[in-house]
Amino acid sequence: MPSKGSRRNPSGVHFLADRRIVDGLIESCPVGDGDLVLELGAGQGAITVPLTRTGAEVIAVERDPEFVRRLRARTDGAARLRVVTADIRTFPLPAQRFSVIASIPYAISTTVLRRLLTPHRTALDRAALVVEWGFAKRVSAAVPRTAELAWWAARFTIRLRNRVPARCFSPAPRVDSAHLVVERAATGGRRFDRALWTLLDASYRAPSAPLRQSAGRVLPYRNPHRVLRAAGLDPDARADTVRPGGWADLARRLAVDDTIAWPPLPKAIRE
Repeated sequence: MPSKGSRRNPSGVHFLADRRIVDGLIESCPVGDGDLVLELGAGQGAITVPLTRTGAEVIAVERDPEFVRRLRARTDGAARLRVVTADIRTFPLPAQRFSVIASIPYAISTTVLRRLLTPHRTALDRAALVVEWGFAKRVSAAVPRTAELAWWAARFTIRLRNRVPARCFSPAPRVDSAHLVVERAATGGRRFDRALWTLLDASYRAPSAPLRQSAGRVLPYRNPHRVLRAAGLDPDARADTVRPGGWADLARRLAVDDTIAWPPLPKAIRE
């Protein structure tokens, strides 16, 4: 799918044109018989056509009617492929487990990642995405800098696999892209989600405060040091130094305590 941002290209459309990058995407997110895979922004079919050879059920989403017409003609007769005319920002995502393999437009990368990773009931299993390099660095940072990024990274493993040079697109954008790999991590159900978000929301409101104060405000214990240390966390550490695994371990330990009544998740996460 197109990315955005070149002055030499008034339409703002950049097509992934390097077959090695496409092969790498599919290799990093293996799909086959019985799997459902979405391509969000199919463009001219650089990823779509190879996906039809995997044996997976493929839904290729593209909002440009002319691209859709060309892609349908190009893939006429392809088994288990459905080409849909829709905007990837509003296309209803499946309720069943699915994967995503796609090159995402720079301008809507945050919107797309929010749709895939924010809802606590998301059915996303894994994804291989081409996104803008700087964006990939932010979302895959070892220590998330916002509660939203920490929410994503505590529930999904997010890895920056490699740089995708601008020359891999036609026409080339002004900046490089990145191959990002996302995989669902083991969590712990609704109580885990409530505990995790409550901790993150409280802690990132005062990211420079020690955990015993920021997380301690929502921990139902007179002395929070023990549970923090049990999760491998330093009570005196700042919230903005905690890695996603630390948050996940703490939430997992707290979720099994049936005496704790965690507040409901906010609407943006529930839906």
